Amino acid sequence: MKHKDCSEIFKKDTSKKGQDGVYVIYPDTRREVYCDMSTDGGGWTVIQKREDSDVDFYKTWKEFKQGFGNASKNYWIGNDAIHALTKDQDQELRVDLHGFDGGTAYAEYSTFYIGNEANKYKLTVSGYTGTAGDSLAYHSGMRFTTKDQDNDESEIRNCATRYHGAWWHNDCYRSHLNGKYAFSPDADGNYVVWYHWKGYRALQRTQMMIRHKN
Repeated sequence: MKHKDCSEIFKKDTSKKGQDGVYVIYPDTRREVYCDMSTDGGGWTVIQKREDSDVDFYKTWKEFKQGFGNASKNYWIGNDAIHALTKDQDQELRVDLHGFDGGTAYAEYSTFYIGNEANKYKLTVSGYTGTAGDSLAYHSGMRFTTKDQDNDESEIRNCATRYHGAWWHNDCYRSHLNGKYAFSPDADGNYVVWYHWKGYRALQRTQMMIRHKN
């Protein structure tokens, strides 16, 4: 049976509760993804995962469109897949963050969806709750920017090349989860950042995941 996302797998087989791991879903085409079946009731489809430096996230528009990486450790599901999963505007987003000091925080958004490629994967996000602070609202309404396609609001630079990472850059960011991976909590705008939690200090691990609203 072809499931669209992890919440569908979870609802049709409750024995999956607590069984985090890599599953196959079909949001648009076949994709291997990490399903979080534990956090806050389970059923989350992980769309971005960072654990170490094994995968270089400084990639092109086409690579972010299609997706890349290893679903068990470090990956981006692909902008086409995120659009397919969220186009009905029925998904919530959770972002889990881990610092090098062992601290953790999260941000949840009751509304999250992106447009299609013709709309440059324009981001709509709102309804923050959590412990990390709201570092994503600044990016709502922004189009996706990569090193080879500049769609941000900065008049003097491409934010993706300046800060070594593709994102829904405004002028330029308050969150930057696709930045360069750091091996210590260095303060550098090129690294993985969630400003309202740790300022510009690099984060050790991140996970972005979505789930069908109840």
